[in-house]
Amino acid sequence: MEATIGIKTENKLAVAEILSKLLADEFVLYTKTRNAHWNVEGPDFHSMHLFFETQYGQLADLMDGVAERVRTIGHYAPATLKEFLELTHLSEYSERKNDSLGFIKDLLADHETIIEFIRGSINTINDEYKDAGTSDYITGFIETHEKMAWMLRAHFKK
Repeated sequence: MEATIGIKTENKLAVAEILSKLLADEFVLYTKTRNAHWNVEGPDFHSMHLFFETQYGQLADLMDGVAERVRTIGHYAPATLKEFLELTHLSEYSERKNDSLGFIKDLLADHETIIEFIRGSINTINDEYKDAGTSDYITGFIETHEKMAWMLRAHFKK
């Protein structure tokens, strides 16, 4: 049964496509953060292991919310690794050492990429596709990603 929520069918599809890209970005960032949690090495191992765990927990909640928003507007969320890699704006892996600062630099760049993508999508979703609900919903993601990025960036202060 089609979701009759006051948004044209073609607009719901366009919004679902944007959300699918966001979901792919969130999934790739989640996976990279899990990688950091599992593989970080160095004298700060324990604290960074716990730090990355906190971050991937936040990302898991964001991913779930995006997928549910896609379903709310009547579409299916992408859910395969192949789809995520085709849709993401992020690179899956970058060469670096398994030290905390190497992981942090990579993850910080990904958060900033996601923030820019969300900022660039908010008005399009609201103004062009007439979906204030999704526009409002993803606006909150900016704050979450900005705080996570700040937490990462703070490791570079001396």
